[in-house]
Amino acid sequence: MTKSNKNKSEGVDMTPEETRAIVLVPVIKTRTADDAAESLSARSDNARLDEAVGLTRAIDLEIAKALVVPIPKPQPGTLFGTGKIEEILALVEETEAGLVIVDHPLTPVQQRNLEREWKVKVIDRTGLILEIFGRRASTKEGVLQVDLAHLNYQKGRLVRSWTHLERQRGGGGFMGGPGETQIEADRRMLQEKILKLERELEQVRRTRQLHRSKRRKVPHPIVSLVGYTNAGKSTLFNRMTGSGVLAEDMLFATLDPTLRRLKLPHGGMVILSDTVGFISDLPTHLVAAFRATLEEVVEADLILHVRDMSDPDRNAQAKDVEDILESLGRGEGDGRKLLEVWNKIDRLEPEAAMDLKKRADGSENAIVVSALKGEGIDALLAEIERLISGTLEKRTIRIEPDEMSLLPWVYERSHVLSRQDEEDGAVTLDVEITAVESAELDAKLGTVVADDPEDY
Repeated sequence: MTKSNKNKSEGVDMTPEETRAIVLVPVIKTRTADDAAESLSARSDNARLDEAVGLTRAIDLEIAKALVVPIPKPQPGTLFGTGKIEEILALVEETEAGLVIVDHPLTPVQQRNLEREWKVKVIDRTGLILEIFGRRASTKEGVLQVDLAHLNYQKGRLVRSWTHLERQRGGGGFMGGPGETQIEADRRMLQEKILKLERELEQVRRTRQLHRSKRRKVPHPIVSLVGYTNAGKSTLFNRMTGSGVLAEDMLFATLDPTLRRLKLPHGGMVILSDTVGFISDLPTHLVAAFRATLEEVVEADLILHVRDMSDPDRNAQAKDVEDILESLGRGEGDGRKLLEVWNKIDRLEPEAAMDLKKRADGSENAIVVSALKGEGIDALLAEIERLISGTLEKRTIRIEPDEMSLLPWVYERSHVLSRQDEEDGAVTLDVEITAVESAELDAKLGTVVADDPEDY
């Protein structure tokens, strides 16, 4: 970025060759025993720095310098103290950076003051995430959600952000009057845009609800993949379905839910949903804007919580995901099914991978996989089938000559162990079949009457 366009009041030039960025991760020192206890469960400083760098690279910015900045006492006007501001100014001049990214929420006043001190564009964590969302969203719903979140973010920045907004416009009507200030006019226009987007999003939600109700008439349970961003959800999704969803080693590679039908080992079908990656400290208004994207999670019959077990901060990441699930109404206490998928064991040392497998074997809700290598996928599919359809049972089935149309269904939905063709034209099969499929077969054979034919 050239010197002439460093001081733009709006927008960030995202041209990679022109923009060099300094990434700052402020670490506010704890003061109380409660704060100290809380910090122990929080993500490490280095992990926060790695994540901030990953977020920055997700929009193709060149990183001139990335560093953790301890803050003994946050300053209301600048966040950083005078000494740190001068140090970072020297760094900006030395690296010729055109952008400073602060991995921390900044008030409009703090952002404006830092831009004045450093003479470059400054964006905070929220602004950076919004830039990523703007690039990644592809569906109409995703674009609307990004636009809504961005407008809500902008609205808060109108308060004393730019001095020209204090100009007063002329009054209207016969009597004249003070009129409205430019800032009031801008705020009003933003609010009108927000209301328009909210109406459009509501229409999209109704459409999605209609599609969901249609899917419910077809007995395909919904299995939703969730996890911290970059945990490997899209790679796992591709491995399980054979589809070509964008799967890159990049934060927020997926923003819009992707739905695919998935055939289980014994023929049962489920709908697999890949969702946006979760992240810590996601602003409230941004979570609200993306709530429709996460509705598939709320409605899911089974949630697969994909975890990157090679990440040193995997436990903190898991806690962030659990907190968001709790806010969506899918906490531990609701009784619905959740399976942890411990991913990326290919990145672990053999001894660590073996230890992880032993822990998973002793757990009721965990399974170990490598989505990249395909290891453990068969076991994962079998576990999904067990949780969705029940345990496998062995049984002998006799299909009469006038019921032969059911034979392909049995072969598709069960594992046939043996077959005996009888002299009277009937067929006797020894099969392994899930409890759900077994009940459906009984209904089809007329052994029992189904409660509701629509369920089948």
